[in-house]
Amino acid sequence: MGIRAIARFTSLDQETVLNVLELAGQKAARLMDQQVRNVKADFVQADELLSFVRKKQQFAGDDETCGNFYTHLAVCRDSKLIVNFQVSKRSREDSLAFMQDLKNRMAGRFMLTTDGLTTYVRKTGVVHEVFGNSIDYASEVKVFSKENPFSIWRGRLPAVVRINRKARIGNPDLRMATTCHVERMNLSVRLFNRRFTRCTLGFSKKLDNLKHAVALFVWHFDFVRKHSAHGKTPAMAANLTDHQWTVQELLTATV
Repeated sequence: MGIRAIARFTSLDQETVLNVLELAGQKAARLMDQQVRNVKADFVQADELLSFVRKKQQFAGDDETCGNFYTHLAVCRDSKLIVNFQVSKRSREDSLAFMQDLKNRMAGRFMLTTDGLTTYVRKTGVVHEVFGNSIDYASEVKVFSKENPFSIWRGRLPAVVRINRKARIGNPDLRMATTCHVERMNLSVRLFNRRFTRCTLGFSKKLDNLKHAVALFVWHFDFVRKHSAHGKTPAMAANLTDHQWTVQELLTATV
């Protein structure tokens, strides 16, 4: 729901709703930072989800606090755990920070799959710089048909005509080299967070509030919401907690 809708639904002032969002978002980010450590996973996928703050990028100029922002997500294929997240631009420095954070949260060797973003896949890219030869890394690039671009507005998406998978580091299993699971996570973000719904007025007006909303969503997805794939919360499936958390636990936690 949007902020105004929440205010009407709860009979609270909009500033009160935003204050609760700030409090919960900050606590969620700190809890995620503390709890999601030493993650053991065989397959991790990473991708970026586009949104914007206050105005579209073509109208943002040199203002770094508005325009396009990307929500970086790294997802464990089996437990569905969101291992780490980052709301930022998509510069090399931002991608480097995201990969360094991912490395700090993982335990042991794993296989990483990303799309064909050059910041990742080049031999001078951030994945090679951060991980060296300590992981198995592959990329997957989907090639779409060149249909009429206006067909998307009639409900027709271009068909995938080819999938290119390539080993980048180590010895990745190319049969498992896919970004489908993290792309499905992108759908969940857009479905459950009003700020990511396209072509509406629900977009973020302030960068900090976007970060708070993403942190709250990720914490709720990992620790509160049971996933249909295994009937547990992703944090339980990843052996990071022994029970399903509640929102009350978040708000009363000492962090």
